[in-house]
Order: sequence, then C-alpha cells, then structure tokens
Amino acid sequence: MDAPASTEEKGGKPTESCRGLVLNMMRFALHDGPGIRTTVFLKGCPLNCWWCHNPESRSRKTEVTYAAERCIRCGDCVRACPEGALELNEQIIRNPSLCQQDARCVEACSTGAQEVFGRWMTLPRVMAEVLKDQIFFDESGGGVTVSGGEPLMQADFVEALLAACRCRGIHTVLDTCGYAEWQQLDRVRRYADLVLFDLKIMDATKHQQFTGASNDRILANLTSLAKGQSAVVVRIPVIPGVNDDEDNLAAVSGFLAPLGLRRIDLLPYHRIAIGKYSRLGLPYRMGDVAPPAEEHLQAIAARLGRDGFHVQIGGMS
Repeated sequence: MDAPASTEEKGGKPTESCRGLVLNMMRFALHDGPGIRTTVFLKGCPLNCWWCHNPESRSRKTEVTYAAERCIRCGDCVRACPEGALELNEQIIRNPSLCQQDARCVEACSTGAQEVFGRWMTLPRVMAEVLKDQIFFDESGGGVTVSGGEPLMQADFVEALLAACRCRGIHTVLDTCGYAEWQQLDRVRRYADLVLFDLKIMDATKHQQFTGASNDRILANLTSLAKGQSAVVVRIPVIPGVNDDEDNLAAVSGFLAPLGLRRIDLLPYHRIAIGKYSRLGLPYRMGDVAPPAEEHLQAIAARLGRDGFHVQIGGMS
C-alpha cells in the first residue's frame, strides 16, 4: 500500500494529476536522443518482455527490494518496519502478506541492501531537477527524454512535463513501446520533438509469446505517427533467437519503408539486469542467451542498410 501523498519521497499516492511515479532521473544521458540529456524513467509498463533490462519499471506501484550481498545483518530495517514484516535470520526475510511497501526499512538501511523503486514526484520538482542541466542542453543540442517502463501509462503527467519543457525551450523526446491508446499518444506526441519508438517483433504470435501482448495496437500507432508527420526513430532490440532472423528483418523493412520511416537504432540485448530479477523475486526467462556478437550486429545493419535505412548500432547521441 502506498504511503500518504505528503510523503512523495516514500512512494506517496498522488492527489494531483501533475504528479508522476518516477523510477529514476538519469542526468548526462547520451543515448536517449541528441546531445546531453536528462532521461526521466517512469514506472509502469503494459508489456512483459522476456529480455527487459528494467524489470523494476514494470509495476505501477512502488516496490521495496532486498540485496542480500549488501546486508550486514544489523537488524535496523527489522526494527524500523511498522508492520513487522521483516525477520532477521541468515538474511532478511520479508513477509509479503504483511509488507505495505512503506519504505521505512530503506531509510533505516545504511548499506543500500534495502532499496525502493519508484517515488511520486510533482511536476515542479521534476522540472527543478531538469533545469539544473539546461546549460548542457543548450550547448550540446540536448534536452529531456521521458522513458520507462512505458511513459504513456502516465500520459497526463508526461504531457504536462513535455509541455513545461517546451515552454523553457528544452528539446523533448518520448521513448515509447507504442502500446497505448492512440488518443494518449496523439496528445503527448504534440509536445515531443522526437519519438523513439520500439519495434520488437513483427510476427503477431511471437510478439504475444515474448512480450505478453499483441502488436496490433503498436503497429497501428506507429502508422498513425508516420502519417501525422512526427519525427520518429525506430528502435529495434536485437534479441538472439527471437527477432534477429531474416523473416523478422524482412518484415520490419516491408512495414517501415511505405511509411517513410528510414532511421533505425539497433539496441543489442545484454545480461546486465539479471541481478535485478533476483532481487525482485522474478524469473529470468532468457536463460543463458548471450548478447549478439558485433559481427552479427554489423550484418543486420548492413542488411537493413541495403533496403535504404539509416541504421545505427546503439542509441543515438
């Protein structure tokens, strides 16, 4: 259960439409749009991708996690928990039926073993953080990127944030998986100078299998964006054995070319997030799949390049 709205740092429930559940704010980001950027990661995602490198962004609620390797078993978190949900044995044991995600255990923990994912922040507070780096945005052609999770799950907040940035002359980017109502995307994209649009898998059955959702809405939204003349860079996560085969690449090319979308970023799969899955108590379904080799990425880029696409490996900078 969320804490009262007055304690937004602890995950308080919002009472105003201009608050957002923020996972993280990354300053000096270089791969989420042009120039030096601040990327605002929001919590909540409608997809459940097997390879997700931010599994802590999926839930629409704040989450408290425990990293046993950081724990010194001092017991401070146990004593701080008002619900009595924690027990000290060889490591800290959390009773999920009692835990209210209060986050007082996080405040009491001196080693970072207890960590909270997600905090409610007001629009003025987010903008105050953003404006700290406006000089770097101006000098580098950078700005603010809103990512996730899926930011369109908090469409009202994202619209307000991008509009506030626009008023300050700050370049804006929306990073989306595209799984949202078109009305939400249409409202938000009007304040986005650029849309980074994830295109994961073209085959409908495989998309359902590996993301937990249909791609019909995603493809329809990308089509509408292109027709609406939004600036779009298509981002393809390269997942070995899932979407790096010729059938998928040919389908991507055949879908994007008529839309006039010619810019593609290839985002290589990596295994950095495995530890997060363990701390969240989630299964890591990619097993021992290895990241794609550089030669394979270059071959994919060349193959799409022959179809007239401008392809970059890694996010744009």
